[in-house]
Amino acid sequence: MTLSCFSQSYAEAREKFLNRCAERGLVVESHIHPLAGRDGEQLAVDVARSGPADAANLLVISSGCHGVEGFCGSGVQLHLLGDDAWMARGREADLAVLYIHAMNPYGFSWLRRVTQENVDLNRNFVDFDQPLPDNPDYRAVAPLLLPQRCPPTLLSSLGLVGYALRHGRAALQAGISRGQHGDPRGLFFAGDAPTWSNRTLCTILQRHGRQCRRLGWIDLHTGLGPRGVGERIYKGLQREEDMQRSRAWWGPGLTNSFDGSSTSAHLNGTLDMAVMAECAQAEYTGLTLEYGTQPGWKVLSALRAEQWLQNHPEADAATVTRIKQRMRDAFYVDADDWKRQVLEQGREVALQTLDGLRGAPHFAV
Repeated sequence: MTLSCFSQSYAEAREKFLNRCAERGLVVESHIHPLAGRDGEQLAVDVARSGPADAANLLVISSGCHGVEGFCGSGVQLHLLGDDAWMARGREADLAVLYIHAMNPYGFSWLRRVTQENVDLNRNFVDFDQPLPDNPDYRAVAPLLLPQRCPPTLLSSLGLVGYALRHGRAALQAGISRGQHGDPRGLFFAGDAPTWSNRTLCTILQRHGRQCRRLGWIDLHTGLGPRGVGERIYKGLQREEDMQRSRAWWGPGLTNSFDGSSTSAHLNGTLDMAVMAECAQAEYTGLTLEYGTQPGWKVLSALRAEQWLQNHPEADAATVTRIKQRMRDAFYVDADDWKRQVLEQGREVALQTLDGLRGAPHFAV
């Protein structure tokens, strides 16, 4: 197993993706971002499709919804594109595979989890013509969560621990990560309008997702759970028939944020809302494949520091470098054993999804 599919920057990941698609004879549709990257490079959401435009069964594999998490997701996509056996499986009749590379290219390049609007893309798919969901739990912890200095004071960190002791760790996680529309300079901001990446993804879905009858989706993420373990988190309607089908595809260990079995809290405005709205004709079976990196408190500490940096652009170069490295390390483990685990599990899940779309699931319900 080669690990050369992983990259050290967004620019390198994009170049590898474009080159690998060219080697496979796949046409790439590039949606150019309005801003430049950290090193002045062009940013884009790049889309490649293997298989007929009118295929009844469509598998989507997406990376970089949370920018900096794209190091992992891009690696999985490149690994699959370089696998002859996988590519042959993807050319079976009435089947297409769509690779969406770097849904949030700005965050990928700038080592941010969020978009250029400071928006968590995976909380942004809400109906902005309706009253936006409130999150009073976030407001309760925001003064402790957003440090006035970096590193944060011991008092603010102890305050978060105290909140968890009073209300439970799950309540603290949910309050922080569910998504909030009140503070555009805060963490997990869900936006006050659809972001560029939101609009771009909807355009991609309208072009590629409205002809299929069955749609399977693997969205690649990092930052939650034990190191190197890819948690399979169900995404879709909370209907028993859909969840049974998902368990048949991906196994009885499938988790669900609605029933508390997942390491993820139940979130507002996730991208599966857009998929089901734009591709309403399709039977949708969605999965978040979430790889663990570091302990949760270290990931949260990196997020707090990076948000402080965003709100304090006057920070010196050494501080910027230190905080950005912490952020990268929190969402991408640059170690061979972790990378092998990522690729092995990613390929297994991708094959299970193909079999599910073909009506030959790995697992019995």
